[in-house]
Amino acid sequence: MTRKRAIDPTIAQTEHLLKEVYLPRILSCLKELSLEQIWWRPNEASNSVGNLVLHLQGNVRQWIISGLGGEPDTRHRDKEFNQRRSMRRRELMRGLRTAVGEASCVLLKLSAEDLTRVHSTQKYRVTGLEAAFHVAEHFSHHAGQIILLTKMLTGNDLKFTRLPGEKRKAAGKLPTW
Repeated sequence: MTRKRAIDPTIAQTEHLLKEVYLPRILSCLKELSLEQIWWRPNEASNSVGNLVLHLQGNVRQWIISGLGGEPDTRHRDKEFNQRRSMRRRELMRGLRTAVGEASCVLLKLSAEDLTRVHSTQKYRVTGLEAAFHVAEHFSHHAGQIILLTKMLTGNDLKFTRLPGEKRKAAGKLPTW
């Protein structure tokens, strides 16, 4: 009988957040937006949704796929923000799905030694656990920006969350005062 290796709970949660929470929300936002809205910038000091999606791909590839997974680091960070052409929605979605899928595979293969070993990424020296946590935090930050931009541009409630009482209220279980 082959014994299955236990996955670190922090890594399992990181992988879950990237693949099952943030990725679907960002993809949903991309589906809501027109191509013009995807590449719209509120001002020159801000990024478009398209730029943020490219930036997340680059970050995940550099920190997880390359930094922890050993693949070559081919990131060109400035290009992520300087992209102004209207890259197609499908291309953005495919790139983000691919990056998160590859990162998921790397995360689920990490050993306890990989998590405690120091890795060099960009100019930083971090443990594998710190690198994974950085990516989850970074993804969360920019997912929030993408969600806010999508709500601003469309005026739609994306229905990603409910307040605690809303579920009971919808089920008719909220007390009336």
